[in-house]
Amino acid sequence: MIATELEAGALSDLAAELRSAGLPISDLAMPGRRFYRFDDAIGLVGYGGIEGAGADRLLRSLIVTPSRRGGALGAAMLAYMEGAAATDGAACLYLLTTTAGPFFRRHGYETTGRNDAPAVIAGSAEFQTLCPANADFLSKRIA
Repeated sequence: MIATELEAGALSDLAAELRSAGLPISDLAMPGRRFYRFDDAIGLVGYGGIEGAGADRLLRSLIVTPSRRGGALGAAMLAYMEGAAATDGAACLYLLTTTAGPFFRRHGYETTGRNDAPAVIAGSAEFQTLCPANADFLSKRIA
């Protein structure tokens, strides 16, 4: 699988994929976000992103295209994202999800109390307004 970092001006395909899945897109082009497109020999697998620059980062918009789901590609994408974040200095990843909690728990993410969110995560648009208050808040130490 090949991961390609998307330039700020090349987020339209990502936005379309997220929109079709009912996921937030309003802050994709804001600074401090890195999004990746994942492809293999067949073609597009999906997208994923990391928000932030410190030890605590937000995993954003990990999505496998509907026609490619069920083949462990999401796990490979997640492993890549965790490795990229750790290489860049992250120690812990956080995420919010309303639908993929079981997937992330199978890969070592644990339920975290929203009151325990580090300030940099709690202050993010995703945490404050983009994801509903009933979204699962999960975290994983990666370094």
